[in-house]
Amino acid sequence: MTIAQQLKIKEFPFEIKDKNGKEIYFEMSDGYWDQREYDSNGKEIYYETSDGFWRKTEYDSNGKEIYYEDSSGYVEDNRPKHNKLTPDQIIEQLESLNPQQIIEVITKLIEQCHN
Repeated sequence: MTIAQQLKIKEFPFEIKDKNGKEIYFEMSDGYWDQREYDSNGKEIYYETSDGFWRKTEYDSNGKEIYYEDSSGYVEDNRPKHNKLTPDQIIEQLESLNPQQIIEVITKLIEQCHN
């Protein structure tokens, strides 16, 4: 049962908007509906229709799309990749540095932890 049917709505199209005026739900008299979700910057991050289609989107801090996925299986992933090192790999890399370089690396790590 759709939202309009549950609410016994008779006038269409039926829309629900969020506090910012963005449409979060739309329904036609034939029962077709779509719904949307937005992030805190007003960017659409999720969209779904009564036909079964959906899409998810992620954005970076500058508002640039970095991830897209939809119900057809299409995925475009431009999120930053982070290389993860094991503790042994970190030790191996530190061993190749002189004592002053090690102190500089540790100082930078501490500064980043406090930011």
